[in-house]
Amino acid sequence: MPHLAPHISLVLLVGVCACGEQEITRRVPQTGHRQWSVRGGGEGGLRYSALDQVTAENVEQLEVAWTFDTGDSFEGSEMQCNPIVIGGTLYATTPRLGLIALDAATGELRWRFDPLDRRARRVRNRGVAYWADENGEDARILFTARRSLYAVDAQTGIPVQEFGADGVIDLGAGLGRETEELTVESTSPGIVYRDLLILGTTVGESLPAAPGHIRAFDVRSGEIRWLFRTIPRPDDYGSATWPADAWEYAGGANSWSGMALDSARDLVFVPTGSAAFDFYGGNRQGDNLFENSLVCLQASTGERVWHYQVVRHDVWDRDLPAPPTLVTVARDGQLVDAVAQVTKTAHVFVFDRQTGEPLFPIEERAVPPTDITGEVVAATQPLPLRPPPFARQTMTRDEVTNRTPQAREAVLERLAQVRSEGQYTPLSEQGTVVFPGLDGGAEWGGAAFDPATGLLYVNANEMAWIMRLVKRRAFGRASGSDLYLAHCASCHRADRKGTPPEFPSLIDIDARYTVQTLTELARAGAGRMTGHPDLSDEELTAVSRLLVEGADEQVLATTPTSMADVPYRTDGYNKFLDPDGYPAVKPPWGTLTAIDLDRGTIHWQVPLGEIPELVAQGMTDTGSENYGGPLVTAGGLLFIGATNHDRKFRAFNKATGSLLWEHVLPAAGNATPATYVAEGRQFVVIAAGGGKWGNPSGGAYVAFALPRR
Repeated sequence: MPHLAPHISLVLLVGVCACGEQEITRRVPQTGHRQWSVRGGGEGGLRYSALDQVTAENVEQLEVAWTFDTGDSFEGSEMQCNPIVIGGTLYATTPRLGLIALDAATGELRWRFDPLDRRARRVRNRGVAYWADENGEDARILFTARRSLYAVDAQTGIPVQEFGADGVIDLGAGLGRETEELTVESTSPGIVYRDLLILGTTVGESLPAAPGHIRAFDVRSGEIRWLFRTIPRPDDYGSATWPADAWEYAGGANSWSGMALDSARDLVFVPTGSAAFDFYGGNRQGDNLFENSLVCLQASTGERVWHYQVVRHDVWDRDLPAPPTLVTVARDGQLVDAVAQVTKTAHVFVFDRQTGEPLFPIEERAVPPTDITGEVVAATQPLPLRPPPFARQTMTRDEVTNRTPQAREAVLERLAQVRSEGQYTPLSEQGTVVFPGLDGGAEWGGAAFDPATGLLYVNANEMAWIMRLVKRRAFGRASGSDLYLAHCASCHRADRKGTPPEFPSLIDIDARYTVQTLTELARAGAGRMTGHPDLSDEELTAVSRLLVEGADEQVLATTPTSMADVPYRTDGYNKFLDPDGYPAVKPPWGTLTAIDLDRGTIHWQVPLGEIPELVAQGMTDTGSENYGGPLVTAGGLLFIGATNHDRKFRAFNKATGSLLWEHVLPAAGNATPATYVAEGRQFVVIAAGGGKWGNPSGGAYVAFALPRR
C-alpha cells in the first residue's frame, strides 16, 4: 500500500478577488485534494476536493453506486464517521465501533475488526487516521473505541502487536492523575504528523472528571512522546488563571472535536472545550486557560506557539465544537495563510496561522453579571466584528414563533419568566435562554473552505435552549430520591424523562437493568455520563433501588470531595420548544451559509432541511436541526446531509446556494461526506446513521456516482 504524502501544491491561478483597491489572483490546487486520505479530506480540514467529474451541470444524474450495511445498528445508535480512502480501500467505523475496510469502487467488505462486545450501548466515532512508513510496507489504521486506542494493520485488519499491549493502549493512562474509573475516550480521530499521532479526548462534563490534556503517541510503539497540559500546573503558563490547586481536581478543557495540521510549519491547531462542571465555576474562579481556546502547538514537541481564548470562564458549555480550518485570506493584495474557527455562538474567528494575530477586529464586549452565589463570571467576552454571526444572537419577542397563535402565546409567556439578554447571559435559578443552543450554531460537522473563491461554508442550528440552576442539598442522611436529584437530575431531569437519546429516560429502566448492573454502570460511567467513583456503594445502591425497584431508602450520604464546592446543578438539558414540540423561535431552524473570508461578509444563506409533517401542512423551507458537515468541490458543488428530520442528502450550487439535487437516505446522514476516484469514477459517500435526538437509526454507507457510460 503506497504512502500518501500531504497534498499542498497550489499552482493554478484562477479567479480575481477585490480586496481594498488591489486585486489578487487566488491560487487553487492543481495537484492534490484528489483523494480523501484524512478526516476532512486533508490535514488542514478544508473538506474540499479538486475532483470535478460531477458538476453542477450533471449532478442531477447522480445515482446510488453501492450501499454497505454494517449490520450492527440499534435503536438510538449513531454513525458519524467521515470515511477515508487510500489505495482503493475505504476505511470507516460502524455504530458499535467496529472498523471496516471496503472496496472503494464496489462497497464489498475486505475485512472487519470488532474490538467491543455486541451489547447495544450508544457510542460515537467520527473517523480514523492512517499512517504508513516510507516504503508503505507498514501501514496502520489508528482508531479509538471508548477508552482504547488501537493500531490495526491496514491490509489485514489485525492489531499490530508491537503497538502498546497487543495493539491497544488505555487512553486513561499518562494524564498525571488517577482516571481508572473516569470517562476518558476519543470520538474524533487524531492527527498523524511524521511518526506521531496527536490526539485529544472526551472526558466527563461534571466532577469528578479527567483533565483534557493533549498527547502525542508514537505510532509504532504507542508510547507518549509529548503532553500539553490544558489545565496548567503551578509552574505552567496560564496557571494564574486558575485557583492554585485546580490542577489537582479540575477536569475538562479537552479537545474532543478534532484538530488541523500545517505540516510545512510543524504546527497543530487544537480547539478545546469547557472545564467541568460545565455550568458553574465558583470552584475554578479565573479565566481558566486553556479551556475554550484555539491553541497552536509545535507538532513535533507540543510546545505552545500561541493561543486565543474564545470564551473566558465558560459556564455555558460553549466548547469549540469543530476542528479549525486552514484557509487563505486576501489582505493588501496578498494571500495570508490563516486558521478559521467556527463556534457554537455562530461566530468565525480568523487568525494568522503563524502569529495568532486576528485578521478581523475583535471587540471586548461587556456581558451581563451573574446573581449566583459564589460565581464570578468574566466582565467581558471577545466577539469578532467580522464576519457577522451566521445565526441569530438573541431571542426576543420578535423572534418568537408564529407557527400558530396558541404556540406563540405559550412561548411568550415562558419567555417572560426567564433571562434572555443575548450572548453570555449567565445561568440563573429562574432559567436563562441560551441562543444559539448548546448544540450551536456551529456543531462538530465544522466548515468547508473553497480555496478558489475564499468562501467558507458552514451549517448551523438555530434552536433556543433554557438552562436553569438548582441548589444542591447538603447531606447527612439522604434518601435515594435526594441522591438522584443531586447527582443524576442534571442530565436525566427530576421527572426522570431525560431528553432522549442524548440523555435517556430512566422510566421503566427495570426492563433493562438490575440493581447490581445499574450500580456498576453508574460507578463506571458510559459515553457522556460521568462515572461516580467517589460515591459510596450504599449511595449508588440507594439510587439504583429507587430507579429499579421504587424503594426510596435512607443512607448515610456525604458530599463527594469533587463536588463539595459545586453548590448548584441544572434541572436538565432543556430545549425551548412550543407546546407541540417545535422550536420556540421563528424559522429558519437550520441554515447553510457561505461566508466570504476576504471581505468578512455573508455571501449567501439558505434554510437547510425541512420537517415532513409541517411540509404536509404547507410550511416549507423551515430548516431543521442538522448534524454533520459540508463538502465543497471544484465541480461547483456543495454536498451535505446532516438534516435530522427529512433524511436528505443534498447538492447545492456553491456559488449561489440554489438546490440542484437531493436523495432520501435510509437514515439521516449525520456525518460529513467524502469524495474520491476509484476505477475512473468519482464517488461521493456518506454515512447514514441517524439516531440523533430520537430519530431512526441506521448503519449504511451509501456511495453515489454518475451512471457508467
